[in-house]
Amino acid sequence: MAEATRRRRNDQPDDDRSGDRLFDRELDHLPPEARWREWMHRVEATIFAASEPVNRETLARIVGKSCSIDLLIDDIREELRGRPYDLVAVASGWKHLTRPAYADAIRAAVGGNERAVDLTQSEVLVLMCVAYFQPITRAELSSFFGKEISRDLIGHLRGAKLIASGPRSPTPGAPYTYVTTKEFLLEFGLDTLRDLPDFEALEDAGLLSKEKLLAGDIMSDFASLKEAVEVEADE
Repeated sequence: MAEATRRRRNDQPDDDRSGDRLFDRELDHLPPEARWREWMHRVEATIFAASEPVNRETLARIVGKSCSIDLLIDDIREELRGRPYDLVAVASGWKHLTRPAYADAIRAAVGGNERAVDLTQSEVLVLMCVAYFQPITRAELSSFFGKEISRDLIGHLRGAKLIASGPRSPTPGAPYTYVTTKEFLLEFGLDTLRDLPDFEALEDAGLLSKEKLLAGDIMSDFASLKEAVEVEADE
């Protein structure tokens, strides 16, 4: 009886897999130009409807195996040229974002700050140190600043989901380290951490000094570093 029940279950098609087989990715019945256009529409519609950045693996489910997603994105972005929004690579995916030039108009229309997280200058500094030196402990952060970084400050950044616990440090006591999150990338409009301004380039430009960081004298570099990060994020 049990064997017969298992057999019947195995014979029944899985609804998700069945629907997946019915979805035509390849569109072989269409001429090449129309096929490419339909793939573009599918990708743009999917990204538009998503609340989070859509990654490459997700987009691969709706286009043909021979389709280059990068070329498809390039063509969509070309069509959006001159529009007040763009298709932007962020947090290892793609998302529709309005162009920085229209930030004032958006604020005038809906009020408030387009960024959801309100951070103090000290919190932004700590966040930048975590981004550049992660995984990093609270004690190591305190040594950069020359004063103790409070648990409340760390807690606020964690509550904003901009940082999270990383691996335990190999130092005595095995304290927790901290690392940035996907929300950090979204907040600053970065695709990956590799998009942060290059540390050595910042040093060469006189915007940041590693010696000052290690000596706990980094407040004088804050304004130029924050500006550099935001310029990179807006480009």
